[in-house]
Amino acid sequence: MSSDASEDTRAAAYAELASVGPYGVRPGHALITMVEPHPGHEHAYNRWYEDDHFIAGAMAMPWIFAGRRWVATRELRRLRYPERSAVAQPVTAGCYLTVYWLTEGRYAEHMRWTVGINKRLNRDGRVHQGRTHVFTAFQDHEATVYRDGAAGPRDFHALDHPYTGLVLEVVAAESPERRAELLEWLRARHLPKRLAGSPAAMVTVFRPTPLPLDRMSYVKQVEGVDTRLTLLWFLQRDPRDCWEERFTGLDEDVARSGLGRVELVAPFIPTIPGTDRYVDELR
Repeated sequence: MSSDASEDTRAAAYAELASVGPYGVRPGHALITMVEPHPGHEHAYNRWYEDDHFIAGAMAMPWIFAGRRWVATRELRRLRYPERSAVAQPVTAGCYLTVYWLTEGRYAEHMRWTVGINKRLNRDGRVHQGRTHVFTAFQDHEATVYRDGAAGPRDFHALDHPYTGLVLEVVAAESPERRAELLEWLRARHLPKRLAGSPAAMVTVFRPTPLPLDRMSYVKQVEGVDTRLTLLWFLQRDPRDCWEERFTGLDEDVARSGLGRVELVAPFIPTIPGTDRYVDELR
């Protein structure tokens, strides 16, 4: 893994690059990736992702400033709906979810790097092949809705704050023309009502963007880039403790609005870095 000391790493260019372009703290973009390790590869996948890929394939890259891994045990995956999901087939597919924040306005620069580093990792045999990407997309930030207004952590803290659960929700507008209307209904009406008094401190809303044409072949092109929105609910309680009370019926709410449909609601809990905790609870 080490580089030859004599290798030209173009270090002089870094000072020049650091002096230009946006460098705010707002999560203007995200990488959201839900992955299913192949049966029998659960331990190997977990160790590869956490010990190598989370760092070398993501956190060490320019303009990713936060990341966190989440896991769905078999008990958590049984709570998912709708049963006939347009995102996960079957709906229980996708044991691990990883979320990364990217600096606003730095998407293009990051994509140039991520394509290059993933080609290098593949060439060097540092990519675990025993996995399937169920839902992997770079996404642009559209809104954050807070339960407590200005109090509490901001969205740029969300992947560092010790939240005890996360719910991934994917919704789709009836047509590309109606997605803005769906977003406004979520932001102004639906989410404030659902957040009030709930264990969710905030919901971030993103819209997916197409993956580059020179992406890795094992990652399929993103679907629904014109109609979908991705919601991340950050919870201060284990989702199993509040599921029936707070997270059932989201699909009915969206359907009643007449603006779209829910394609997936999936709860997760955080992994414990450096351990294989929960791996034996996946199957």
